[in-house]
Amino acid sequence: MCGIVGYIGNKNAARILLNGLHRLEYRGYDSAGMALVNNGNLNIYKCAGRVADLEKYIEGKDTSATIGIAHTRWATHGDPNECNAHPHYPNKHPNKYPNKCHPRERKC
Repeated sequence: MCGIVGYIGNKNAARILLNGLHRLEYRGYDSAGMALVNNGNLNIYKCAGRVADLEKYIEGKDTSATIGIAHTRWATHGDPNECNAHPHYPNKHPNKYPNKCHPRERKC
């Protein structure tokens, strides 16, 4: 079962989203991720594992956003890895997003 948390406001979205994901932990999942929008830039951070793993992964990264969505995933199909972790995004501009996993170039 998956869980989704969203936030739009004036506070740091990453902290609020992580708190929301922690509240959903009992649902079971194998990966977690978040997408943050800041000044028109989209940053997507995701990893296999628990919410605590995502928290470690984003340390030192740009999480200064006030808009975001976070997601946990239970692998009903596909391996539990970073490429399959949510959130997904359309790959119309593959060079625009620095942490992409292009479907034809999956190396995770």
